[in-house]
Amino acid sequence: CVEVLKGISLGVAAGESLAIVGPSGSGKSTLLNLMGALDVPTGGRVLWEGRDLASLGEKGRAEFRNRQIGFVFQLHHLLPQCTALENVLVPTLAGGAGGSQEAALHRAKELLSKVGLADRMNRRPGELSGGQRQRVAVARALINGPRLLLADEPTGSLDERSADEIAGLLEDLNRTQGLALVVVTHAARVAARLPRVASIREGLLREGTQR
Repeated sequence: CVEVLKGISLGVAAGESLAIVGPSGSGKSTLLNLMGALDVPTGGRVLWEGRDLASLGEKGRAEFRNRQIGFVFQLHHLLPQCTALENVLVPTLAGGAGGSQEAALHRAKELLSKVGLADRMNRRPGELSGGQRQRVAVARALINGPRLLLADEPTGSLDERSADEIAGLLEDLNRTQGLALVVVTHAARVAARLPRVASIREGLLREGTQR
């Protein structure tokens, strides 16, 4: 058994934002997967408001992720045959948003407008730029009203201008919607935008405050 993370203790409160940095293979994505209930730790606990996520069981964790957590990855993972609007609506098919599909459709349109794609919602991914596709992915992550947004290298495949736009969008959502935000990134300019930064090296976490 390989020990990936070593004695890490980390808390993130509602409305806080945190960047996690470190070299490839240091455990950044593993930590994010544990925070997002995608993985279960072999030791220690991941707590959500005092409740151990491992106790929910596989089905319970899936329902928890759909209701409480939004994920944005380096690759947007959009369905190529679906429009931007249809892609944003995909997480609602599991019933996580609650309410009617009409309400979900209204929220999806609002989110696409908020991320600057009001005039692109009926375009398919192949008709959008890389930055626009990532904006769709952000809107999709928010459709069920999560309280925690986890972003794993969300700007890694983008040019500098698009990366700055996505980083700014995530900051704005954190500030205006009270989302807790955790961003794993190799980009120093992205990490520098967030008030808290934690670095991982060889499974060990060190946290400092940037501003």
